[in-house]
Amino acid sequence: MTSTASRVERDSMGQLEVPTDAYYGATSARARDNFPISGLRFSRGFIRALGLIKQAAAQVNLELGLLDPTVAGAVARAAAEVAGGRFDDQFVVDIFQTGSGTSTNMNANEVIGNRAIELLGGERGSRTPVHPNDHVNMGQSSNDVIPTAIHVAAALAIRDELLPALSVLEASLAAKSREFWPVIKTGRTHLQDATPIRLGQEFLGYAGQVERGRRRTQAALEELTELALGGTAVGTGVGTHAEFAARVCARLATETGIAFVESDNHFQAQATLDNVVAASGALRSLAVSLNKIAADIRLLGCGPRAGIAELEIPAVQPGSSIMPGKVNPVILESMTMIAAQVIGNDATVAFAGATGSLLELNVMMPVAAHNLLQAISLLAAGATNVATRCVDGLRATENGPAAVERGLMTGTGLAPRIGYDATAAIAKEAYASGRTVREVARERTDLTEEELRQLLDPESMTTPGRAAAGTG
Repeated sequence: MTSTASRVERDSMGQLEVPTDAYYGATSARARDNFPISGLRFSRGFIRALGLIKQAAAQVNLELGLLDPTVAGAVARAAAEVAGGRFDDQFVVDIFQTGSGTSTNMNANEVIGNRAIELLGGERGSRTPVHPNDHVNMGQSSNDVIPTAIHVAAALAIRDELLPALSVLEASLAAKSREFWPVIKTGRTHLQDATPIRLGQEFLGYAGQVERGRRRTQAALEELTELALGGTAVGTGVGTHAEFAARVCARLATETGIAFVESDNHFQAQATLDNVVAASGALRSLAVSLNKIAADIRLLGCGPRAGIAELEIPAVQPGSSIMPGKVNPVILESMTMIAAQVIGNDATVAFAGATGSLLELNVMMPVAAHNLLQAISLLAAGATNVATRCVDGLRATENGPAAVERGLMTGTGLAPRIGYDATAAIAKEAYASGRTVREVARERTDLTEEELRQLLDPESMTTPGRAAAGTG
């Protein structure tokens, strides 16, 4: 039944009502109705990637003499508008849909087709003079467009969001390393006292984790530059011009500044999510690193009276609805939750890659795309937030340096001179008596005050090259 609020569109299965003002068509409406699952939709970055692919495809099909110039121009303009975000609300299909993403590819084809018809003065929904399959999807299949869109969207998000965010966090941690370099405190292994370390050295380690995570993320981006476009249905390239994919990839590379290339093996490019799984694995490693950094800073800031409290963490909001004056490390807690989500996302991507890759096509592409792109966005936002709202405002307290002289593991400096067993006996007596290693060593050895000063100097213990015989 029709009404003034709807129009009748048709696809290969017949007629269906769609809203009068919709740019999507019957196939998209069927998919919208078939998958009332989660309310989750593809991200802005993914829709942008689809628009860029369809725009480049129309331009290349024009170059190849396969599309009429008027139609090609309208399709390219409409696709550019999709890439720019004008029609995001017209992408109505749930993430949990057909495993190839065909519904979303057709959603893009219909939106671009109807907008192109409108630009040419035609009637939206008429499929003339622009057809969603014959013109917008020319030389393509959902089976190569969707994996291509995953790669393009993720590569752009890594370059434009995540890598800059990691650079910000790395710079913040490196700056704190320099600021905290003079602060000597007790190191800890197994959460027990160990030999002295500079607070700046701890932060140098954190900066190093992020730097290496940034390099792994760059490698993940490079994994994604290989595109499946050109394989069409099963990797053979049936229905496409021999030059189509290479030319589209070249246009995408020029448009984005990322060195996208056509895969030299379309059968693996469409039958698997191996590149996506590899990229997701790099994000998981990064999440593990950021979780470690957040957990360490949170631990070093625990207190302020009954904990370690070697760091003062910036107070950004009240911490309790019942305990006035309580302040919690909420920015760091946010980061640990992001890490948990990203690790879970990676498990989903790995599962999609392992169980969805059957014969000539992976059929879990939409959920893999969603989880990969969400992970990138979460890590980017979290890294920037931790840098600006936490790390930049960290302050070292006096608690760390004050505890060094009472630390038992400073006695490690004695071991090269008096031996492991004698040093262990001194440390145990110091602990039992509540005295310092220096005080007990004065009584139990014939070392001079100058020798004790040199051997028990905490600063020298933080310097590579100190005699280490008998230590480990």
